[in-house]
Formats: sequence, C-alpha cells, structure tokens
Amino acid sequence: MKTASSFWRCFVVAILPVLAIWAQEPPDVQPNAALERVLNLMDSTAANFRSTEASFVWDQYTKVVNESDTQKGKVYFRRAGKETQMAADISEPDKKSVLFTDSKIEVYQPRIDQVTVYNAGKNREAFESFLVLGFGGSGHDMLKSFDVKYLGTERVDGTDAAKLELVPKSPKIRNNFDRIVLWIDQARGVSVQQQLFEPSGDHRLAKYSGIELNQKIPDTVFKLKTTGKTKIVTP
Repeated sequence: MKTASSFWRCFVVAILPVLAIWAQEPPDVQPNAALERVLNLMDSTAANFRSTEASFVWDQYTKVVNESDTQKGKVYFRRAGKETQMAADISEPDKKSVLFTDSKIEVYQPRIDQVTVYNAGKNREAFESFLVLGFGGSGHDMLKSFDVKYLGTERVDGTDAAKLELVPKSPKIRNNFDRIVLWIDQARGVSVQQQLFEPSGDHRLAKYSGIELNQKIPDTVFKLKTTGKTKIVTP
C-alpha cells in the first residue's frame, strides 16, 4: 500500500518537471521585470479560469535504482466554487484513475477493483496550492508559499515558455520537494512542463500537450467508474 508521501511523488498536480539552467541575463532589474510579467500573465489567466484539460506524460526518476517509470494519460482541472477539482485518467502502463474533490484524494485501480482514499484534511489548502501550479493558480499567490526566481525562456515542444524556479518556504514541504521548476506558456499563462525535485535526488518531469482552456468538462469526468464490488480502503 502506498504512503501519502509516495502518492505525492507519483500524482501531484500538480496535480504536476531536466535540471533548470540559470539564464545568462543582467542581474536585478531585468529578471525582476520579466518575473513580474509572467506573474501578471498567470494572474490574468487565473481570474478567468474555469477549467483545463490536457494530455500528459509523467516521468518519475528514482535515483537509488537509476530507473524511470513513465505514465501517460489525460488530466482535468475545474473550479467548483472556491475549490479546484482534479481528475486524471492514466492509460499507460496500467489503467488507473485519480480524483481530488471535497478534500479527498481517491485512487482507483481497476485491475484489483480497489479505491484507496486519502483524506487531505488540514492539508487541503497546501495540497491544492501544489495542484493548481500553472493550472489556474494565481502567479502572485505563489509568492505566499514559494521563493520564486525567473530562469529565462525556453522552447518546449514548439511553445515559447518562461521558466520559473520555486523553492518552498515551509521546511515541512521542502522535506518532500526542495524545489520545483515550471515552464509557463508565455501566450496563455499555463504550465506546459513541470519538474519536481526531491531531497533524495529523485525527480518527476511532467509534460502537457493538447491543452484546452475553459471548455465544458462533463461531470462524469469527476466521478470514479467503479463497480458494485469495488473495495474501499483508507490508509
């Protein structure tokens, strides 16, 4: 059974990125002004955000065995009142569904017909702040939880992206991820790539494509397709 820590490592949206290289730009004013432009763009996107859906490739590298595991599928986000909901349908290598609603994280494994439920509880806001990084989250709101640096620009699969490095201010969160790199589409203000680094040397690269903003997503997407015999477990 996976622990909450391993769940974050495998599924965060954020629900969520090749080691960032510092951009060779003049210090002080230019990087600060460029960062402000990116944060303002993300603020504008967040103000009008209703939903996002995208195809993803999640690559999890484990240092101790020097191996990578790759998962592919589709991910969905939508704003429901003050809450952001997330659903992910993993198609490769094993079918799996992940759902975050009502402060609960549910992972459904059809192969064994089991749903594992994690209660985010008091950590809901912290988890949601990771979940919406680059997907409907405000740029300036990130400054409350992270020290943010501008790393220049880079082309990601044909998209001009601004690179941001996020270092969590909370020591507790740094125990899970000591830094995060976001690649933000400079036209739409959403994340096209993310990389999360762990103190252990493990890291996770997430690439997003076919991103659609503010389209109607059926309610059925945010419901697990279980059976009458599905087993429910809570760690």
